[in-house]
Amino acid sequence: MLDAMLEVPSPENSTQTPTATPKAIIVPHAGYIYSGPVAASVYARLAHLKDRISRVVLLGPCHRVAVQGAALSSMDAFATPLGNITLDHSFDDALLQLANVCASDEAHSLEHSLEVQLPFLQRVLGEFELLPIAIGDASAIEVAEILELVWGKDETLIVISSDLSHYLDYDSAKSLDADTSKAIETLNPDAISDVQACGRIAVKGLLVVAQKLGLEVQTLDLRNSGDTAGPRDQVVGYGAWSLSPPVKAK
Repeated sequence: MLDAMLEVPSPENSTQTPTATPKAIIVPHAGYIYSGPVAASVYARLAHLKDRISRVVLLGPCHRVAVQGAALSSMDAFATPLGNITLDHSFDDALLQLANVCASDEAHSLEHSLEVQLPFLQRVLGEFELLPIAIGDASAIEVAEILELVWGKDETLIVISSDLSHYLDYDSAKSLDADTSKAIETLNPDAISDVQACGRIAVKGLLVVAQKLGLEVQTLDLRNSGDTAGPRDQVVGYGAWSLSPPVKAK
């Protein structure tokens, strides 16, 4: 299923390399039949970075457990049908010094916003270490502080997991999601309200950092469940974005 969505060419047949190298991506986290094709639009662009990326920092909203701030996991690895992913604990001591960061395996045990990203990452990157962070009641500035601490260099990819509008009719969702996409494209966290994205806190935190670093945003897909595998009376919105350092002129 993932291969069909990604349509990743084999190395010998690969003729195109993106001009901008993603440092961070924003992807949806619904069931694969609903949001998988949207997520794949950005994951497919990571295949050429397989030998470069060795760490993935993954942030997603808490759906099942109330968390004050952000939660780390103490586990050694996360398991998926494609194998185990080793967790990176090298930042734990520094992160736990922040007032809004705690350790909570309960917050991670059933968190689908994080889980659904893992097979995609395994398929396109192969081996890597994972730093999963579940975001609860936090501010964009607090998330930005976390991201700046773990930002790293070319070896680190930042992944923000978020769906967009929830349970509006098709046309209303398209309009609201277009506004959210514009806010992301213009690095304007203040333009994203509570009803526009379930992972808005992490998205807004990323935009705060992106402003400071002058990252450029590319919208790769913007659809909803009415476009993929659901009815149109009540839909959930999905988008995929890539954030990259400015391409230097030759």
